[in-house]
Amino acid sequence: MSVPLFDTRTPLEPLLPALRERAAAVLDSGSYVLGPEVRAFEAELAAHLGVRHAVGVANGTDALTIALRAMGVGPGDDVVVPSFTFYASAEAIPPTGARPVFCDVDPGTFCVTPDTVRAALTPRTKAVVAVDLFGNVAPAPEIEALGVPVLCDSAQAAGSRRAGRRAGAFGTAATFSFFPSKNLGGFGDGGAIVTDDDGVAEQARVLRFHGSADKVTYEHVGYNSRLDELQAALLRVLLPHLDEWSDGRRAAERHYAEAGLGELVALPVPVEQAQPAWHLYVIRHPLAEQLGEALQRVGIGQRAYYRTPVHRQPAMRDYAPHVALPATDELARTHLAIPMSPVLDRVDAIQVVSAIREARA
Repeated sequence: MSVPLFDTRTPLEPLLPALRERAAAVLDSGSYVLGPEVRAFEAELAAHLGVRHAVGVANGTDALTIALRAMGVGPGDDVVVPSFTFYASAEAIPPTGARPVFCDVDPGTFCVTPDTVRAALTPRTKAVVAVDLFGNVAPAPEIEALGVPVLCDSAQAAGSRRAGRRAGAFGTAATFSFFPSKNLGGFGDGGAIVTDDDGVAEQARVLRFHGSADKVTYEHVGYNSRLDELQAALLRVLLPHLDEWSDGRRAAERHYAEAGLGELVALPVPVEQAQPAWHLYVIRHPLAEQLGEALQRVGIGQRAYYRTPVHRQPAMRDYAPHVALPATDELARTHLAIPMSPVLDRVDAIQVVSAIREARA
């Protein structure tokens, strides 16, 4: 019996009738862009996170770029960002006119720390992108104590918590992606910027609509980046189930621990006071490539996500010609994602761990 890397279908099965009904209602409404469904979802997401504002945009990458610009980032500025992350975390910076400055991460949590950020600060640093990688929750308040604004890239961390607050409620602002594989995944592209800052929220709303507040006067060169009504309507069906699914992801982690996974590989370490809703469950092993190949042969889902870190990608090399990021390079070589979903049960975990044990024998 195989165990897939993701199981996005099973949690949705009981919701399919409600999803179809909501989709049909949108089609019948004749309102498809920035209508009542978007406004309702924005209000519900903000309330769920405990923040004042949510601004729906077309995708998680646009969310980052627009949020940075709304925070005042522009030409001549530097933005510190980890290299061990999805490419979009850094890709979103150059369109603002700013320069990405790459920092290292903690090898246990995969997240930036005050020390790794401090080492990358420059006199021109305007912001830090703190990535809640794999569902862990980066220590944004501790980084803010360095005196620099923080934008949390929470694309992989919907449903995670730290110190009693939800991922997305930290920093000057945070961003989400609703790509279908995410913890709160839609049925196409979508994203959001969330913040308690009234000015950042208002600027984000202007920038997402071509730089105009009234659709007549264009004050900025902005973006055509809007969460559409259909995605918002469907996400409204899913959002009330996010906590349940997040508990399922945490239960899957416990199943792995009880099956003895930590005896075979290095497990991800939650940031202090964090309760991750693991988007990906990423282990570490010196022979990660060989381990992945062995799991694939027996039908266990596995994937290496960031074998080439962002600062070594061709498009980013000019921004980091001499940077040394030893933890990032080590993680790039040794990480491997194994199956994780809200419905991964004890039997699945035992099967995965048994396959890893057999591969190491």
